[in-house]
Amino acid sequence: MPIRIPDALPATAALERENIFVMTEYRALHQDIRPLRVLILNLMPTKIATETQIMRKLSNTPLQIEVELLRTASHEAAHVAASHLETFYRTFDEVKDERFDGLIITGAPVEEMPFEQVDYWDELCQIMAWSTTHVHSTLHICWGAQAGLYFHYGIDKHPLPKKASGVFAHRIVKPSSPLVRGLDDRFFAVHSRNTEVRAEDVARVPELEVIATSDEVGLYIVKSTDSRRFFIFGHPEYDADTLRREYERDVARGLDPEIPKNYFPDDDPARTPLNVWNSQAQLLYTNWLNYYVYQTTPYDIREAGRTAPGAAGSV
Repeated sequence: MPIRIPDALPATAALERENIFVMTEYRALHQDIRPLRVLILNLMPTKIATETQIMRKLSNTPLQIEVELLRTASHEAAHVAASHLETFYRTFDEVKDERFDGLIITGAPVEEMPFEQVDYWDELCQIMAWSTTHVHSTLHICWGAQAGLYFHYGIDKHPLPKKASGVFAHRIVKPSSPLVRGLDDRFFAVHSRNTEVRAEDVARVPELEVIATSDEVGLYIVKSTDSRRFFIFGHPEYDADTLRREYERDVARGLDPEIPKNYFPDDDPARTPLNVWNSQAQLLYTNWLNYYVYQTTPYDIREAGRTAPGAAGSV
């Protein structure tokens, strides 16, 4: 089934080239079915690349999904044309009276700053507070996951001795969780961050549970026991070349970054990296949409955020 996005969005052409079924707004309006409403709060500077990456994952499902893009009004994006934001993005004031089946909060390159020093922190707190009453299920990614745990549960982040950058092996801690259904016992995931949330801090909060972790880089997936909030500390949406572009950017800036671990063949940046995380990344998004959004969200969108998840989302 298709993903429904604005016809002129740059991601539309990219997805169509990959034979992904993108439905026009006209055709979607003439189908007798309620699509899932998913809001993406895109905090990444590379707005168009991030839009495309996440929509690619959302599209590989039998569900019809209506995607809305959200930006912070309190921060002026410097890496995307203002016309793009004005055309395709909405502000919180424009959506605060609406309800959504799902919300995705992306990462952001501000992890080394205290949360309160981020210029849009107050607005982000407003959005996260609003999500508890207006969104059925929220997926937080990377810094978005750290911010969500800090806001909702008071769990702070900690600096790492060196950046966790690369592709790392992970293991499933709770194999009965539908979120990781279909994943291998040992799977690979991308991390690109300078801070971490510690497992012992999560363990002290009874409303949280760990789903997957890595012996090298720590936590990967944490969720609330009521299945309303999900926290992923890596970047499952990354394309095969995203880490390379980040590495080359840092080299050009004279930062002398370490080569991303387990990423380039033979650790040679001149060689083309292989994507060995795409299947688990796709399953994460598909499982979240299926088990924790579609199967438990109320049919009447006006009730989204007001009712607790059903049995499918309680494990």
